[in-house]
Amino acid sequence: MDLLPMAYVDLLPMAYEAMTEAGFITRPNQEVQRESQTSANAGSGSLTDDSIRDLRGLLWSSIDNPESRDLDQVEVAQREDDGSIRLLVGIADVDAFVPKDSATDRSAYHNTTSVYTGVHTFPMLPVQLSEDRTSLLQGEDHLAVVVDLTVDVTGAIIARSVYRALVHNHAKLTYEAVGTWLEDTSVGLPGSDLLPGLSEQIQLQNEAAQHLLGLRRKSGALDFETIEATPVVVDGKVMDLRVAPKNQARYLIENFMVAVNNTVAEYLQQQGAISIQRVVRTPERWNRIAAIAQSLGATLPAEADSRALAAFLADRRAADPVHFPDLSLSIVKLLGAGEYTVVHKGAVEEGHFGLAVEGYTHSTAPNRRYADLVTQRLLKAVQDSAPAPYTEEELVAIAARCTERANAARKVERRMRKAAAAVLLRQRIGETFDALVTGASGKGVFVRLLAPPAEGRIMRGIQGLDVGDAVHVRLLSADPVTGFIDFETVP
Repeated sequence: MDLLPMAYVDLLPMAYEAMTEAGFITRPNQEVQRESQTSANAGSGSLTDDSIRDLRGLLWSSIDNPESRDLDQVEVAQREDDGSIRLLVGIADVDAFVPKDSATDRSAYHNTTSVYTGVHTFPMLPVQLSEDRTSLLQGEDHLAVVVDLTVDVTGAIIARSVYRALVHNHAKLTYEAVGTWLEDTSVGLPGSDLLPGLSEQIQLQNEAAQHLLGLRRKSGALDFETIEATPVVVDGKVMDLRVAPKNQARYLIENFMVAVNNTVAEYLQQQGAISIQRVVRTPERWNRIAAIAQSLGATLPAEADSRALAAFLADRRAADPVHFPDLSLSIVKLLGAGEYTVVHKGAVEEGHFGLAVEGYTHSTAPNRRYADLVTQRLLKAVQDSAPAPYTEEELVAIAARCTERANAARKVERRMRKAAAAVLLRQRIGETFDALVTGASGKGVFVRLLAPPAEGRIMRGIQGLDVGDAVHVRLLSADPVTGFIDFETVP
């Protein structure tokens, strides 16, 4: 039977179906809609609060994807007399508009995360909030929780504080534009001609980020470059699978987020407050990681060692940058997923193996993740010397819910990536491709093609295959409805 033309495959209903089957709310209910419509003046009373600092005069800016409107953070930096850099990161004060136990809060708790399917974004909060009132949009004044850090030339944070402030985003910048400019300043930074000092400001932020990155790497932070393809959909048609390159601008924001999340975790512990932290434990499949390294001529210690792994990854990036994303994906799979856990004052947690930090919470994306909104409320309670907004039992339940929903969201996003990939591949049945084994368990052996970056399952010829192996595969079938893409190995 002839295949239908690509234009007839509508992925939007599939996205809603996948979300519903995974237990997500796909549309706000009437009570949440009412709250969203009446929240225009929420938080306005805080504007007269003497504890709210007015920092609108600073040259705040944001860096995000061009299509993003749910802006969670803005940044600004200042050079200190001793040569250190004072870095201020403003995080959207979502709690001011979403009271605990409100209908909107309960809905956010149900989903715990925004889900990005490539076809459609399912926001954790109604768009009237996440893309408007609680978003740090350009040209608007907004309440923010500011994490104020001073970074010395070694990358050490020598001073820190947390407070609430009124901020103004003067420039919404994109990863692509800033990354291109940082690599070649002769091209010009978009918007800098209309905003004096913006170019110098981003250069100073990048300098702070490089200091932070240098110390993280010495501590054993792992530097990955995984390929996560997003479908490019135009007028309902899947046109391509796009991979966002990791450029200097993404490193800048990544280093700021790690520094802020580590600082917030340490701040809450120092204040004697209970918190939810994000933990990536020591990998159980270290032996397989060591075997992959050995196959590439390197030797890793018998026991898991993030510094040794970081050095190996840095060597491989330099030796083979083309295939480094494939190696990264293999290692990420073997490290295992993170989880949320409750941490008390003085408690010792394993921390985040991949980031090489002992304390790490999620705090920088309260528009998109419920754990960040909860952390924001915990921070405010400490600042106001108020009772903790949650009991330990409530936080344990929230941590478990956030872990489970984050895993469910990844499955939905992966399912839609596979559906989009099947649309592209269904005209290429019988062709052979180079691929990398990304999963091997009782559930089957899975691969990712090098081009296009589509994932599927090997149905025949799986003997002896494990994560990290390079293989040649022939496409057997591609079903956009189920997202199933099946292969067999070929010599």
